Amino acid sequence: MLALFITLCLNVTAADSLLLVSWNVENFLDYREDTSGKYTTRRFYAKCNAISKTIFMIADEQGRLPDAVALMEVGDRFALQQLVSATPLRKLDYTIAHFESPDHRGIDCALLWRKSSFKFKRASPKHLLDGDGAIMPTRDILVVEFEDLDVLVNHHPSKVGGGSGGKREIAMARMRQLMDSLAAQGHRNIISVGDFNDDVWKEPGSQGTIKYNGAWEKIDGYFASGGLQVRESVFNAPALSEPDRAYGGTKPRRSFSGPRWLGGTSDHYPVILRIVIAP
Repeated sequence: MLALFITLCLNVTAADSLLLVSWNVENFLDYREDTSGKYTTRRFYAKCNAISKTIFMIADEQGRLPDAVALMEVGDRFALQQLVSATPLRKLDYTIAHFESPDHRGIDCALLWRKSSFKFKRASPKHLLDGDGAIMPTRDILVVEFEDLDVLVNHHPSKVGGGSGGKREIAMARMRQLMDSLAAQGHRNIISVGDFNDDVWKEPGSQGTIKYNGAWEKIDGYFASGGLQVRESVFNAPALSEPDRAYGGTKPRRSFSGPRWLGGTSDHYPVILRIVIAP
């Protein structure tokens, strides 16, 4: 059945649109480098399979495979390589854009993209700089340039710690500067996605992507410029959820609570973006 499903998905074409998924995958770390003892080989590959399964569930709902998957909170390239080679994703044509960042936790941003969907030009990491011009020990913004679309992948500084709001302001300003710079170079279609660690989408009734102390927050999303039309949805499938026994309702089923393995996939829901590029 899986082989048939993959064949069907590969045969789905939509020349007028692209499907992009943006997802913080919660401490997707290389088990060989994890000194905390959280990850074992079994847990790591269970996480790989859960991420892969979610991508296929999204494809089933949307009627096509994602053309690109932006991932935040990734440990290193090995984790990404195992995701695309040791799961059913190996049957597809996803390739990896990733660079090591100066983040003090050792986590990065990445983009999986399909060779059949894009004509790749270049990819580069963009540091965040503090007021003195020094590189900040946080996640770089990943910029991936294709022939008809530029994708920025963000994971802005956490709310934890003093002065974190100022760090997120720096990250947001840097993102906007990068988008403006690309536009000035004649790049018409630019989308910036990721975990912005700020609830900047506060529309009443909007679906949250993470739940904190019983309250939904929409800290994952996108900004777009140029001739793009974007339709967004949050993928809150039951397979990614569990009952919220403390506050009621449901919440994302996370992988860890502190050092304790919970067996879930992530504490964030994926965001699905259907992108139409104007002629």
